[in-house]
Amino acid sequence: MSAIGKKCFAAAAVASMVLCAPGAWAQNQANAGDLIVDGRLRYEHVDQDGLADADAVTLRLRLGYERELFEHFKVLGEVEGVALISDDFADTVRTRPDQAVVLDPEALEVNRLQAQWTHGGLGATLGRQRIILNNARFVGNVGFRQNEQTFDALRLAYRANENLNFNYIYVDRVRRILGDDSPNGEWRSDSHIGQVDLKTEFGDFSGYGLLLDFENAAAQSTQTYGLRWTRTIAADPYRFTLGAEAATQSDHGNSPTSFDLNYYAANAGAQRGQWRFALGGEVLEGNGARGFATPLATLHAFQGWADVFLSTPADGIRDLNGTVSWANESLAVGRSLTMTARYHDFSSGDGEVDFGSEIDAVANWRVNERWAIEAKAAFFDGDDPRFADRDKIWLAVEFSL
Repeated sequence: MSAIGKKCFAAAAVASMVLCAPGAWAQNQANAGDLIVDGRLRYEHVDQDGLADADAVTLRLRLGYERELFEHFKVLGEVEGVALISDDFADTVRTRPDQAVVLDPEALEVNRLQAQWTHGGLGATLGRQRIILNNARFVGNVGFRQNEQTFDALRLAYRANENLNFNYIYVDRVRRILGDDSPNGEWRSDSHIGQVDLKTEFGDFSGYGLLLDFENAAAQSTQTYGLRWTRTIAADPYRFTLGAEAATQSDHGNSPTSFDLNYYAANAGAQRGQWRFALGGEVLEGNGARGFATPLATLHAFQGWADVFLSTPADGIRDLNGTVSWANESLAVGRSLTMTARYHDFSSGDGEVDFGSEIDAVANWRVNERWAIEAKAAFFDGDDPRFADRDKIWLAVEFSL
């Protein structure tokens, strides 16, 4: 059987098991379960210096089912497919060295397959699952790309009270966005993640530790410890937000090198009515051989949407940025409209080398609770020969049930 045939067979088998669950558990007809359907049709254009332009039209569809089998226990299964309607682009699975890359390869796979038990303040989730911690800077699902990142993992949670939460996660596999056909599509892992969240009158604190060890991605094996703080202050008619974060990282497990690096971030924002303004800064240190790494992060959300810095440069990176956004939830047509513009200034971690600047913009029109339309763009202007100028444009239609 071909590789795609095996994937189709596996996906169909899982879908059959999940979607037939109501019959198998007929004794619990009071709860028929929840159908999960969501899709995204997207056009992406990439114009990058030194490479042929890329034009991608891709369709992503997820189909799943979640059902409570008995009190406190439920199961969820979901398959995901990505189809290439127009394939005039490289995607790292189809290698085209002279063409710009769009990281949305064709895929058909089991996206989630999990069992979850919850009772009181305790919870456990076992299986292939979506995991997002904090703002996804260190652990996320890379939701912008068509093929979602999920984890074969055990997650244990304990909510001591309304102000104190504990999480422990053991990760056995990382199912990455490149899919099963890529040699980098799955990382074999022996990783432990812990986080404590505490709400106080001085703000919300998250302390975390990530001990990441990858058999087939040894350079990404790291241990990271950090502390994050956020606070919201309401002073009518304004709403202020503040945040700060610091982390330290060193080699761990299968890492082939030794290193010690740091991470720092701070941000401040103000909102009045429909308008919001924010300033932020982020530093990922480098030692000349490698930079501070966040291999499980939703990287697209940070350091510019042009995705120039998906890997931290060896001399680190400093990102100073400003954001303005406007939102209207009282439209004559549609449910809401949000528009955001952001400017980034990039340099090396110590600020001595200018990397370039970027302007990002997005408009999202939520037509109703099921449909949304989005237009998005990123324009990177490089000042260092390592980082080529590039422009990216996206147009997308999304549907969810």
